[in-house]
Amino acid sequence: MPYCWTYDSAPGAGDWAGTARCSCSLCVYASRRDTLLSTGRRPRVADLYAEVEQVRGDSFRADWRLTDLIRHAKICGAPDPGIICPDDGPEFAELQAQVRTALKLEARKLPDLARDGGRALCSGCAAQH
Repeated sequence: MPYCWTYDSAPGAGDWAGTARCSCSLCVYASRRDTLLSTGRRPRVADLYAEVEQVRGDSFRADWRLTDLIRHAKICGAPDPGIICPDDGPEFAELQAQVRTALKLEARKLPDLARDGGRALCSGCAAQH
C-alpha cells in the first residue's frame, strides 16, 4: 500500500501531523480531531453533510452533530487543515444535486433516533455551542 498524504499536515510533508487514520473524508468512525481536520480540508462536503442534518433533523454521529462541530471549529479553533480541497468540479456539483433531490423526498426513518442528547464537544471549553 502506498503511503497516503492524509497522515501529514499537508501533502508531501512527511510529518505525520494529519489524520490518525485513512478513511472517508468525513467518517463516522473518525476521532473528533480527525473530523475537525476533515471539515477544514473539505468544507463544502462538510457543509453538505450539515445541510442533510438540518433538513432531516438527524445527526452525523449519535454523540455529536457535524453542524455543531463546524460551529465549534469556528469558535474554539481546529487543527490547521494544511490543504483545502475546493470541491468545485462537476463531480461535487452532481453529488450536491443528488443530495438535494433526495432531501425533497420523505425521510425513511424518524429523526433523532440515534441522538445522544448532548455531550460537550470540547473538553477544553466544556461547551456544546
